[in-house]
Formats: sequence, structure tokens, C-alpha cells
Amino acid sequence: MARITAVRTIDAPVEKVFAVVGDVEQFKKAIPHIVKVEFLSETRKGVGTKFKETRRMGKREAAAVLEVTEWVRNDRIRLVSDMHGTVWDSVFTVKPAGGGTELTLVMDANAKNFFAKMMNALIMGMIRKALEKDMDAVKAHCEGGGPGA
Repeated sequence: MARITAVRTIDAPVEKVFAVVGDVEQFKKAIPHIVKVEFLSETRKGVGTKFKETRRMGKREAAAVLEVTEWVRNDRIRLVSDMHGTVWDSVFTVKPAGGGTELTLVMDANAKNFFAKMMNALIMGMIRKALEKDMDAVKAHCEGGGPGA
């Protein structure tokens, strides 16, 4: 299993930060390289929400199907995706930090076979950079300087 952790301190209240990471449509507004979100479930927020997210990755687009498996208002949201032989398990948590919020993202990549494990080792640096960009975009958005803020 590979794990990536990213942390940002955001000058905004917990409720505002969670409103962005805990709502697929708000998250899309904060992340400029998400070009499309298609809901695959009736549920659009909270546990059971399933959606297809399309992102611009360089000159290409890549899509992933994600499902919200845990959602606790103003605390945490877990998104799980099972693709290309790997279960991607991502948890965003928020907690008060001074006058703002500490946002933490922990992503575990659980490869189900040898080929997936090898591929993950090759792309983990790229995935880390993408997650860091996401966290920076959420910070900018919540602090009023990002897209759609």
C-alpha cells in the first residue's frame, strides 16, 4: 500500500472548508482542472453519492468514478475509487487551527495485483503533485482567491 498525505492551514472557518471538500459540486468549482462531474447516483451529497469526475491532466483528460463512503459534517469525507487494479481511498479531514482550519488529505493506494503495484510506483510522484495542487486550489478558493470564490 502506498500513502500520500497533504496538509494545508486555511484562513477560513471549518464550516466553509468542509462545504468545499464535502460537496462534489463545490469541490469542482474550487479545482480548475476538473472539467466535468457527472452524477451516477440519485444522491448528490453525503454517503452514497457516486460520480464520474473528468480532469485535465496536461494535454489529456482522465476520468475516475468515485463514491462517498463516509461523510461527517464539518469533520471528514471519504471517497473511494476502484480502478486499474487499485482501490484509491481518500479521506479529507477538517479541524480548527488557530483562527482557521487544518485540512488534511490522506490517500491510500491499495494495489490488488503485481502489475497495479508496479504502475502505482511509477505514477505516485505525479499523483502527489496533483493532490498538492488540489489542496492549494482549495486553500485559495476558501480564502477568496481561487476560481469561483
